[in-house]
Amino acid sequence: MTESTFVDTNILVYARDAGQQTKQVVAQECLRQLWQQRAGRISIQVLSEYYVTLTRKLKPGLSADTAWDDIDALMAWNPQPIDRAVLTRAREIERRYRTSWWDATIVAAAHAQGCRILLSEDFQHGMAFDQLKVRNPFASELNESNAGYTDYAATIQPRPRHRPRGRPRKSP
Repeated sequence: MTESTFVDTNILVYARDAGQQTKQVVAQECLRQLWQQRAGRISIQVLSEYYVTLTRKLKPGLSADTAWDDIDALMAWNPQPIDRAVLTRAREIERRYRTSWWDATIVAAAHAQGCRILLSEDFQHGMAFDQLKVRNPFASELNESNAGYTDYAATIQPRPRHRPRGRPRKSP
């Protein structure tokens, strides 16, 4: 992950969520690499969602002071403000890809920062928004561990449920 990588709120939350131990380990490793490579990017929207989730929705949650310490540290990633340009781009994304408004603002903020990767669990893994590709770090782990099975699975052709239309084929 040496490219600029936009991190969605859910990845940050999983890094703090002790109730999701498997995802927590993966999220923490992703964040560790991004800190080390200085490739992490976020937006003010992500920081706001993160704070609210940690202090009001996560069970058990974090104290407001601890959550704010996280926010303060993440300010080093120079979060993208949600300005007129981001909102205009978000509207285009919402229309073109038929996403929710909040997802569109995430994608627009990632575009504004020139990111090539969006780490998120909320989008389909592999989805592309122009040059921005979505990576679900939890799906990637599963896909890589089952890589030997995907080639075989791709060769299996599902049997049609209905007879084909048109003239019946002649029997040989």
